[in-house]
Parts: sequence; C-alpha cells; structure tokens
Amino acid sequence: MELKPIKPKRISDQVFEQVRELIYKGTFKPGQQITPERNLAASMQVSRTSVRNAINKLVTMGLLEHRQGQGTFVASPENRRGNPLAAAMATEEATLDDLLEVRLGLESNAAELAARRATEQDLIAIEDSLAEMEQDMKTDGHISTSADAAFHMAITFATKNPVLIHLMRNFYDFLFIGIKKNLTHMYQRQGEHENVLDHHKQVYEMIKKRKPKEAGELMRQHINYVQEYFRKHHTVP
Repeated sequence: MELKPIKPKRISDQVFEQVRELIYKGTFKPGQQITPERNLAASMQVSRTSVRNAINKLVTMGLLEHRQGQGTFVASPENRRGNPLAAAMATEEATLDDLLEVRLGLESNAAELAARRATEQDLIAIEDSLAEMEQDMKTDGHISTSADAAFHMAITFATKNPVLIHLMRNFYDFLFIGIKKNLTHMYQRQGEHENVLDHHKQVYEMIKKRKPKEAGELMRQHINYVQEYFRKHHTVP
C-alpha cells in the first residue's frame, strides 16, 4: 500500500466550494449574473487567478455559463447539458410521481435531522427563503422555483449530514425541475400556492421548535399533498 503526501486544499478549490454552495442555496439564482471576478477576489481576499480557475470549473460542471460580451451567469438546471432528469422525462422513462417518491424519503428525513441540528445561521437561511416566497406571492401571485428550491436545500444543509448533503447536491437538478413543474401546474388552480407556502411555514416552525418527528411528518404530508394533487388532476406525465 503506497501512502501519498497530504496536500493542503488549493485556494481555487475553496473558492469553487463557496460559489457552488451559493448556487445550491439560492443566493445566486438561475439566470442571474454573478459578481465580477475582481469583486469576488476582493471579497474572498484571494487572487483573480484562483477565482477564474474556480469559475471555469463551475462552467465545466454546467453550474455557470459564460455569455459573450455579457459576463458569467448561473445556468438553469433545465438548460444544463446532459441533464439526466430532462432526458428521462422527455422519453417518459420518469414521471413527476417517481421524483416525488424519492423526495418523500430524502426530505422527510432531512427535516427531522434539521430539527435536531440546525444552527441559528441555518434557521436564518430557511427564514430568508420563506421571506422570498412571501414576497413572490405579493408581487407575482405565485412562488418562484428558486425560492422553493432554496428552502429545501437550506433544510438539507441544516442536517449537517455530509452524505445527505452530497446526495441532495447531486439531486439538485432533479429537485429544481420537479419543483418548477409542480408550481407551474399548481398555479393553474387558485389557492394552491398559498397552501404550499403554508406547508413550508409549518415545517419551518417545527424545525425551529426542535420537534424532529413533527417536522419530518409535516414534510411528508406536504410531499404527499403534491402527489395527490397531481394524481387527482391527472397532470403527471
């Protein structure tokens, strides 16, 4: 067995991880132009070369995209090259119901763990996503996909479970596209987005009150509600 020297983590890798998390947490939203390299470098107190290397890695992954003469933007999961869910759903190999079944297990567990482990910063992140949803309702009459996805990702990060966080990072495109399809269909019926917002608030309250079983059960009820909505209205592909 050959042991290799331990190398310190490169600065560009640390920049990459920070920007990636801002995307997954919804701070940088799909379609949004990210801060210029020089500003990111100044904020993180690193060289522009480190920032550029991190940005290029995120572009290669498909999380960011360069637009000629405009800058660098957060890529939409729907438009990401080789998106597996989009391909599967386009050929009817996977449905929204299939996706919701997977979310049921992952996210009910995440809500329960978050109620046990969430820090004050985690609670603030969840509150921020709820505030954005409420603002969406006031200004547009419906919840934005990015705010809804940010809520679920904030709960995931609050679990402090690296395996679950890793799974949800890789599941993010599925989550985002699924939520968008859910909200688009539900917007067609009055009051459904208000119900969804209320469900999210209830889950958050149980997390804040440190009630794991209740938080997990409310998340389960929320996802079951969405499942039943689509089954009832026959909008699952």
